[in-house]
This record gives sequence, structure tokens and C-alpha cells, in this order.
Amino acid sequence: MAGRDFTRGFDKPSDGFEEKIVQVSRVSKKTKGGNKIGFSALAVVGDGKGKVGVGLGKAPDVSSAIRKGVLVAKKNLIEVPIINGTIPFEFYIKLGAAKVLIKPAPPGSGVIAGGAVRSVVTAAGIHNISSKVLGTKNKASNVYAAIEALKLLSERYSREQERKNAK
Repeated sequence: MAGRDFTRGFDKPSDGFEEKIVQVSRVSKKTKGGNKIGFSALAVVGDGKGKVGVGLGKAPDVSSAIRKGVLVAKKNLIEVPIINGTIPFEFYIKLGAAKVLIKPAPPGSGVIAGGAVRSVVTAAGIHNISSKVLGTKNKASNVYAAIEALKLLSERYSREQERKNAK
């Protein structure tokens, strides 16, 4: 029995990304033969060093939906600028019915955010941030709005850095 590795095959390879499942929904479709039941899973993936992505996976069973959601999230990663554990400046976005306000916070204040936005900013590796979700309580809409806010924030930050370097 010595020398055998029973954990082989059970441990998934670690690529440095932390996966967080935000929402799993059961969906059904009316067909001629009856109801067809499936699942959709919203996953947030981040490395804790400024990269974060979100993905929605749909499948007939929960585990496949989660796996698909994580794969889509890894394909759609964005880079977030983090300065001293927080974001460079305040940003407000309205995406559909979701309105998200994210603000930098002083060191030691922690992550002050609702569930959907909290999962995105912690996966990105932001340690001090204050946010408010307005408009809708739909987790998927709020996650997509938070991702879009961080994407636009990074674009604006890179533009300002180029402008500063040009002077």
C-alpha cells in the first residue's frame, strides 16, 4: 500500500483563480412532451491581483452549468487597476435596470458592498471599497453592471495615465 496516491484525479489543477458561484437558477421550458427543466449558473472568477471575469452557464444539470459558467468567466477576464488596495476614483454606472456606485475607501475600511458586487470586487482583489446598488435586486444584472463599471474605470484610468505621461 505504500507509495499509492489516492488523491490523484480528485484534485483539480489550480490555475490561481478563485471561483465564486453567485446564483444558480432552475429554469423550465414548456414543450409538446412536457416541461424541460434546466439550470443556469452565474459564476465570478478572479485571481485576487486585479483580474476578474463573469460568466453565465446553462445546462440540464447544475454541475455542468457551473462548469460552463466558470469557463465563460475565464474567457472574459478584465484587468482592474488597484492602488493601495482600492480603486483610483469613484464611478457610477447604469446598465439596464441596475445602477451601481463604487467609491474608493481609506485603508482599513474593508469591502462595504452588497452580495452581488461584493463577489466581483473580492474576486478582483480590492480590499477597501464602498459601493451601493440601486435600481434592481437582480443579482445577474448587478454583477454585470459591476463588471462593466470596473471595465470602464480601467479604461478611464489608462487614458489618464497616458495623458499624465504625455505632459
